[in-house]
Amino acid sequence: MEAFAYASPSNLNEAIGLLGAKWGETAILAGGTDLISLMKDHADAPPAHLVNIKAIDELRHIKEENGGYLVGAVVTFDDILANDSLCKSFPAIAQATRGVSSPQIRNMGTVGGDLLQRPRCWYYRGGFGLLARDEKGKSLVPAGENKYHAILGNEGPAYFVSPSSLAPALIALEAKVTLHGPAGRREIPIDELFVTPKMEGQREHSIRPNEILTEISIPSTARDWRSATYEVRQKEALDWPLATASVALKMDGGKITGARVVLGHVAPVPWRSHAAERALEGKSLNDSSAAAAGEVAVHGAKPLSQNAYKVQLARVAVKRALLSIKEGA
Repeated sequence: MEAFAYASPSNLNEAIGLLGAKWGETAILAGGTDLISLMKDHADAPPAHLVNIKAIDELRHIKEENGGYLVGAVVTFDDILANDSLCKSFPAIAQATRGVSSPQIRNMGTVGGDLLQRPRCWYYRGGFGLLARDEKGKSLVPAGENKYHAILGNEGPAYFVSPSSLAPALIALEAKVTLHGPAGRREIPIDELFVTPKMEGQREHSIRPNEILTEISIPSTARDWRSATYEVRQKEALDWPLATASVALKMDGGKITGARVVLGHVAPVPWRSHAAERALEGKSLNDSSAAAAGEVAVHGAKPLSQNAYKVQLARVAVKRALLSIKEGA
């Protein structure tokens, strides 16, 4: 690990003033569970400055407001699980949070850090860049070790999968994120935080290098939707899922009047399936409709040489997430 300057500001404005205008000049330290690994692995150019935001109290809160919830960016996974009201209101978030099985990660990892963590792609972590190309500009992934890579949205040049545990659930609940920078505050739908880079040098998040993700807001309307997350893992110990599905349903009696279906760990961004949502609307929630939605959700999947198994896992994740809503009723 190379030397760097370190600052620990006590308020948000001070922290923003310390950020650089270009990626790589400054890195933000929150939980540090991903940043330290990136610095040790030299996945990116080492930052010259590290800005610790853990001491900024205004970023650590979970509060109800106007029927919705505001969650500060440095709230930890343990903080989420300790909030019974939030977990009961939004089971999809609670289930996604419990999926992080490591007590150490739950204690240190933050919600903002989870949304902004970098891909776990071993080519990227090995120093081959976000798009994993060789010296001739050819992608290493399609003919390489790709069993954990994308099956959707993988036409290239990006083949990594979005690693966030919370993003699919928050997208299904139509949450928003607040970003603060020198130009002030801006709020965007959380799905707009994630982008698929088209060329080297682009990032997989729309946040700017001189901005800080400060808050996640869950709207009051999300309370009217029943939600769930289902993850398929290779092992129960600390590991990233192979495929996940977060779903939210609006019900009128036994009929589905609205649906949101978001897949995780199968595409460079959390993957919303509007086709699966349309397949559910007007239906009763049962084995047949859940299985049909899972089938539709993976239409268009293009597995690589080693990851065709993910197609079935994604189908199953959607079906079981939907049926867990039925069982929870």
